[in-house]
Amino acid sequence: MKILKPARLRRGDVIGLISPASAPLPAEKIEKGVRYLERLGYRVKPGEHVAAQRGYFAGTDAQRLSDLNTMLNDPQVRAIFAIRGGYGSPRLLPFVDYRAVRRQPKIFAGFSDLTALQLALFRRAGLVTFSGPLPGVEFWQKPDPYTEEHFWRLLTSTRRVGSLPNPEKQLLRTRVPGRAEGRLLGGNLSLLASNLGTKFSPDYRGAVLALEEVGENFHRIDRMFTQLRNAGILGQIRGLVLGLFTDCKPSDPAKPHLKLPEIFDEILSWVKAPTVEGFQYGHVARKLTLPIGLRARLDADGATLTVLESAVE
Repeated sequence: MKILKPARLRRGDVIGLISPASAPLPAEKIEKGVRYLERLGYRVKPGEHVAAQRGYFAGTDAQRLSDLNTMLNDPQVRAIFAIRGGYGSPRLLPFVDYRAVRRQPKIFAGFSDLTALQLALFRRAGLVTFSGPLPGVEFWQKPDPYTEEHFWRLLTSTRRVGSLPNPEKQLLRTRVPGRAEGRLLGGNLSLLASNLGTKFSPDYRGAVLALEEVGENFHRIDRMFTQLRNAGILGQIRGLVLGLFTDCKPSDPAKPHLKLPEIFDEILSWVKAPTVEGFQYGHVARKLTLPIGLRARLDADGATLTVLESAVE
């Protein structure tokens, strides 16, 4: 499969905003996110239906899909940012215009529920995407400098990405020693697990796999990792990067349960591949941007993750 990198983002370029998942945020947050992007010198084009709502979705499937495919086919739009995550992206996957993606590869950025779209865009079109901050979440107020600097560097520089360093004092920890190289895939655990067995799930053979989660009960995390094992994924990967599992807890603390470190100890006995934990991306306040689809080197002995190529052209 040919890997497609989008063109780098330049000041004056048009950024399209879409809401492919949960119901819209307050208008104030969207407006402030737009003003932030405009202050940086970009032109912003919101989708027609970004303020729509149907139950817990940001509009009907048809409305959300229309905004996405319109942005993919608009030659002026150079990047597409999801305003927020939540839930809803998986419902769009069969109807995305993947031919448009191949004709004009564009920057696609977001995290959480957007993992579903990012994995599908890689599987069906070979597009490199970015698991990173959202305008309606991180950029509507003063963004964290670490998050901001790393995000824009990946989207605007054609230099090799190089090391993905955690924030100061937030060190990666070695869980399984060793070194590995492979294509960097992953995102949010629950979205990746629910995508298995579909035609939108990438080939994980030889990959360096990154996984994080938020707000799940411990037994559900156990179940999702068990699904990865039973599907053969954990035996196919070359390396594993565990992010943070934010606000995850037992379903009933008063009842007997395994703690998260105990669950990971058992999971890692299934993996055997070099593994680190504590990678700062996804559902954390200070986050790295993860370039999905690029070749990377994991040095679990030295607890470093290095991307071996540029993210944009």
